[in-house]
Amino acid sequence: MRSFIFFLGVVIFFFFLSSIDACDRCLHHSKAAYFSSASTLSSGACSYGSMATTFFAGHIAAAIPSIYKDGAGCGACFQVRCKNPTLCSTKGTTVMVTDLNKNNQTDLVLSSRAFRAMAKPILGADKALLKQGLVDIEYKRVICDYGNKKMNVRVEESSQKPNYLAIKLLYQGGQTEVVAIDIAQVGSSHWSYMTRSHGAVWVTDKVPTGALQFRFVVTGGYDGKIVWSEKVLPVNWETGKIYDAGVQITDIAQEGCDPCENHIWK
Repeated sequence: MRSFIFFLGVVIFFFFLSSIDACDRCLHHSKAAYFSSASTLSSGACSYGSMATTFFAGHIAAAIPSIYKDGAGCGACFQVRCKNPTLCSTKGTTVMVTDLNKNNQTDLVLSSRAFRAMAKPILGADKALLKQGLVDIEYKRVICDYGNKKMNVRVEESSQKPNYLAIKLLYQGGQTEVVAIDIAQVGSSHWSYMTRSHGAVWVTDKVPTGALQFRFVVTGGYDGKIVWSEKVLPVNWETGKIYDAGVQITDIAQEGCDPCENHIWK
């Protein structure tokens, strides 16, 4: 009942907000630094581990708390470009959030590979950019595009049958966030809620028997919906294994910008 009331509240909340005017995504201005070692980001707060360096060719970043959102922002994608016209391209690069940035001088700390990718495609520009160390940037949230790849569910090693399950969502597309997860036996209408343990990891100590299905509350900006994944984990699910969720989240959320015309990517 508690879970149902929460779901209903989310739907009603976004129904009332749906008529509010909004931009696509706001353009933000800040500074960016970089980590010389990608392992710093792969061992970050989102708990992606060594998998982090495989996302977007290692173009990953740590983000400030307002982006990290206690873990809800894990996996979010941002287009970032630096504002040095001599060294930087107008395209910039796309990064995925894998860690929490506690440095109040920068909104984002990029992997060195992502930092270099903001440079113009001319000889020596990337090395010259690295020497800057800290650069002015502008960035905005963009769609995480995994092509035809479905969202995956990874069963974490901390899971212990039959009562404790810890999962992590991988390859979530779109431009929104999963803010709640419910779990049930396949074919059952008796749902129990999972809680966010840390970063991208969700847990429950009330694991139903049999094959398992999930439903996700997906929100972002002024958009919200519930996504059902009808059969994800088999009866004999195993720790460390990755399972196809059978769905992909492709929604494009909006974000209020004031005024909108000042947030156009030029």
